[in-house]
Amino acid sequence: MIRPVAIAVVMVGLWQAAAPPPALETFVEAASTDERTAKAALAHIATGWKDSYAAMLVDMARLMRGPRRSRQEADESLPVVDDERGSSIPERPLGQAPDLSDRGSPIRRRLVAFLEKQTDRRFGDDLNAWRDWMWKLPYDPHPEYAVFKGLVYGQIDPRLRAFFPPGVRAAIRLDEIDWGGVPVNGIPPLRGPKVVPAGEATYLKDSNLVFGLVVNGQARAYPKRILAWHEMATDRVGGVDLTIVYCTLCGTVIPFESQNAGRSFRFGTSGLLYRSNKLMFDEGTNSLWSTFEGIPVVGVLVGSGVRLQAHPVVTTTWKEWRTEHPDTSVLSLDTGHKRDYAEGAAYREYFANDRLMFRVSKTDARLRNKAEVLVMQLRDTTEPDRRVPVALDSRFLEKHPVYTLTAASARFVVVTTKSGANRVYRADETFPEQPAGSTIVDLSGQAWRVTESALVLERDLATRRPRIAAQRAFWFGWYAQFPDTTLIK
Repeated sequence: MIRPVAIAVVMVGLWQAAAPPPALETFVEAASTDERTAKAALAHIATGWKDSYAAMLVDMARLMRGPRRSRQEADESLPVVDDERGSSIPERPLGQAPDLSDRGSPIRRRLVAFLEKQTDRRFGDDLNAWRDWMWKLPYDPHPEYAVFKGLVYGQIDPRLRAFFPPGVRAAIRLDEIDWGGVPVNGIPPLRGPKVVPAGEATYLKDSNLVFGLVVNGQARAYPKRILAWHEMATDRVGGVDLTIVYCTLCGTVIPFESQNAGRSFRFGTSGLLYRSNKLMFDEGTNSLWSTFEGIPVVGVLVGSGVRLQAHPVVTTTWKEWRTEHPDTSVLSLDTGHKRDYAEGAAYREYFANDRLMFRVSKTDARLRNKAEVLVMQLRDTTEPDRRVPVALDSRFLEKHPVYTLTAASARFVVVTTKSGANRVYRADETFPEQPAGSTIVDLSGQAWRVTESALVLERDLATRRPRIAAQRAFWFGWYAQFPDTTLIK
């Protein structure tokens, strides 16, 4: 016999499934300062509740003052930066400093209590725990969740709404997009930055880290001490327009061509993150782009097939880069912005520990969070549309300065200098273990010159093995984006 209670439960479930989702205004009213309005809104949300709606409540609570925290937690704040208009951006959401004396916003407490009642979870005010839980759920967002996201973030900066118009296409989970603590272009990109010859860069010490690239024979260095404050530079090198993106949180620099299929893009910093990875945007369509892949992930360009061409880059010391490329140019300290451009000044505390500033849905304990890895996305020779993510532990490469690997149905060789600079080449040959120098020798005894663009056979300079795009990253940042990655350690 079927019990009446069981029938009632089934009927309620069917009714909820058929009921239209609560209007966005109802969720907004749930955060009202008027208690009666808020309670009525929450009661209405409860009648058509889905666990996936938790993301909307967490998004609102995220921007409200939390309860008293420890002094250590309060000191772990985002860096203060200036936007392009010169205004000061606060360390905490909505200008609120860490509060160590009360239980936080009563509206936030109300939203959290409602979450606990609806989900039967007891995470309290731990928004990270709520995120961990909801990210494990099947992705079934409110049909207007994107618009809601724009409404919420629009309270921080009205320009953020443009990224979430009605009906916007998305290739990623919108509930994993988080605000990074700054408005649009709040971390100002360098536009056509001033450069100087190597001999005039007296501000650089030999040990300072730079990101070096060569395009059509022209060498340029971007010091970490400058780029870390701007996270993006739009530049022209070797006759090619480039967008050099530096995600400080995930520790990676990638130079992308700013054109694709005859179309030029001007990029900016959205102020938003996806799995702790910077999301840039193009000013033409306001589409959000993955800075790891160079593809649009939210906006009208999603599904268009647009993919930016990445160029090889090397992380090395100023001394090594200058020695190898005496004709290099390098960024000038005259950036037009006031910053402490001393080595290590930007994000000093973040780089010095293994803690994350923003939650990610996936981590992997095989390496420390911020262990540096050399990463690449290899196009499979047997399936051109398939890309294979690969990561190599930098400590492993230091012990194996010339390392041959097979991946994506092809063979590659990684050459690592004494300073830790990594370069990857596509090679049909196998290279035995040996010190890395200006030349390396394959198993047949043939010598190859190591250049920025290719391995060049000494006895036949027309025979070349092309260099491929690869860059350094923090392990947690790469794994969060590509959990199916092959790790070599």
